This record gives sequence, C-alpha cells and structure tokens, in this order.
Amino acid sequence: MKFQNIAIIGAGNLGFSIAQGLISSGAVGIDRLILTENNPKRVEALKANGFNVISDNKIAVSQSDLVMLVVKPWQIDDVLNDIKPAVCSKMPVIVSCVTGIMSGHIYDQLGCNPPLFRVMPNTGVAIKESMSCISAHNNTPDQKELINTLFTQLGQVLFISEEHMPAATALAGCGIAFALRFIRAAIQAGVEIGFSAEDAKILAAQITKGAAELILQNNSHPEAEIDKVTTPKGITITGLNEMEHSGFSSSIIKGLLASYNKIERKA
Repeated sequence: MKFQNIAIIGAGNLGFSIAQGLISSGAVGIDRLILTENNPKRVEALKANGFNVISDNKIAVSQSDLVMLVVKPWQIDDVLNDIKPAVCSKMPVIVSCVTGIMSGHIYDQLGCNPPLFRVMPNTGVAIKESMSCISAHNNTPDQKELINTLFTQLGQVLFISEEHMPAATALAGCGIAFALRFIRAAIQAGVEIGFSAEDAKILAAQITKGAAELILQNNSHPEAEIDKVTTPKGITITGLNEMEHSGFSSSIIKGLLASYNKIERKA
C-alpha cells in the first residue's frame, strides 16, 4: 500500500525539491502529484516541467490522501484556516515541514485531529539524499510505516520526539548550508594552490562525499577516520592543527548553536 495522491501546499524551493525527489524515487507519478502555488512565474515554470499546479489549496486537499504543508511559518495559519473544512472532512495524512510550528498549534487551528507527521528534511531531498527527522502524532502503525517508507526513498530517516525538532532543524535543515560553505572554502583554497575553479569544485565535493560515506558505511567516529590519514609530523595533522588554532570546530559549533537558539527564541 502507498499514498495514491499527494498534495504539496507551497511549491517554493523546499516544496519543489520534495516534488523532484518523490518523482525520481518512484514514490508517486507526476500525474498523482498536485502542487499549489500563487506566484505566476513559478506556476509557469512548474507547468513547463509537467507538474499539475493549482492555486486552490482546498481542491488539492480534497483530491489527496497525503497533504504536505511546505510554507513559511508566517503563512501557516492562513493556510490551515483555508484547508480545515477539507481536512476535517477527508482526514488525510498531514505532513508539516513548517519550521517551529508545533503539532498542538496545527491541531488547534484545524479543529480536528488528522494523522500528523512533522518532518524536517533538507534540500538534499531533491536527489534522494535528505536527512529527514520526523515526529509522529495521532497516527496508526501502518501510517507511520508508510511515511517511513516514503521518506526513506528520499534519503535517511530518523524518528524523534517533537521536543527535538528545533535541534533537528538546526543540525539537519541548516547544517546542509554549513557543509556547503566548507565545500566553497575548499574550492577557494584549491584555486589558490593552483587548480581551476571547476577542478577544485569536483575535488572539494568528492572529498566531502567520501568523508560522509566513510562514517555512514563504516558506522565509525570521525576521529577514527582522521587517525587513518594523520601521521607523526605529517602534512595532514599540520593543516588540521592550523584550522583548530583558527577556531574551525568552535565556529561550526557556535554557528549551529546560534541557529538553534534563534529557533528556540521564536518558539
């Protein structure tokens, strides 16, 4: 069993990334996917790529058994008020990818209690490489398994308690940007030591990918993998120590904490 029709309310960057991932993974055919969008330029671009795009959220909900809310936090109350008659009538499974909006708030706005999953993916979802953290509410085991199967096709999945969603937002949601900033810095350094920008990009991206796969496939600690490439008086340990003297690890930790604390202040 799988979801027959999926609606994505909000086809911005993340919503579009999810749509791409769903189609490329085979989770749903493009003819079974409904996107809602009001921006005329985005509507035109989405339709040019073969997507079924409408502006009426209520129609999208009424035609779907899974509804994904992928809008900005300041938009969510208007969206929930708009779709609540259709949701309470049909009771589809709801997936909320809205940062900082608790399940209790969603239920209060809807006035009914459909199965709800708060999901924090990242833009890696477009290429089936997301890290999706999920909290489950008012669901059956079968519904949880369907959501797990769906998002596993789009990358890694971790079910967590709702209280950990702010931390997941900072580490998984914001973290992909921090990793990309490391790649950008490595590209800049690569150019300075003699590579073309294109070659430096390939090198920086692949070493980052390889490092991640070592951790995931070996289930090892980063330091264990670092030890394999550092030798006494070697060039690797010299570079690592220089980075640490400049606050490399500290800046990453501070950045993540800054993002997390901003989410907590908004909660």
